[in-house]
Amino acid sequence: MAKKTLPQTGKAFSAFLARIADDKLASDITVMDLQNIESAPADYFVLCTCESEPQLKAVVDSVEEACVQVGIQKARKEGYGTSHWILLDFFDVILHIMMKDARSLYKIEKLWGDAIFFELSDKGRLKKK
Repeated sequence: MAKKTLPQTGKAFSAFLARIADDKLASDITVMDLQNIESAPADYFVLCTCESEPQLKAVVDSVEEACVQVGIQKARKEGYGTSHWILLDFFDVILHIMMKDARSLYKIEKLWGDAIFFELSDKGRLKKK
C-alpha cells in the first residue's frame, strides 16, 4: 500500500480501513453508512470476512500499524482472544473483522438494513452496492 495519509471524514476513514482489509485479502468487504439511523452506535460500520485466525489477526495488526502511521488514536478492541469476531471501535467508525461462520450467523447487514451500503472499487474508492 502507498504512503498513508490521515483520512479527514468518517467515510474516508471507512475506505481507509476497507483498503487495509483488502490488502490482507479479506473478502466480502462492506462499508455501511449508518448516519441517518437514529439508534446506530456509530456513523459507519466496516465489515470484512477472513478465512483463518492468522488472517484475522493480520488485518487487526495492519490496521493498528496504519493508524499509528497517520496519527489516529488506538481503537478499543473487543474479541481478540476469541478469534471469530474482532471489533475495532474508533467511535464514529467500527471495524468488524469476522470469520465466515460468525458473519453468516450474526447477519449485521440485515440488522442494519436501512444503512447505505458501499463496496471498494478496483481503484480502492467506495462505490454504492
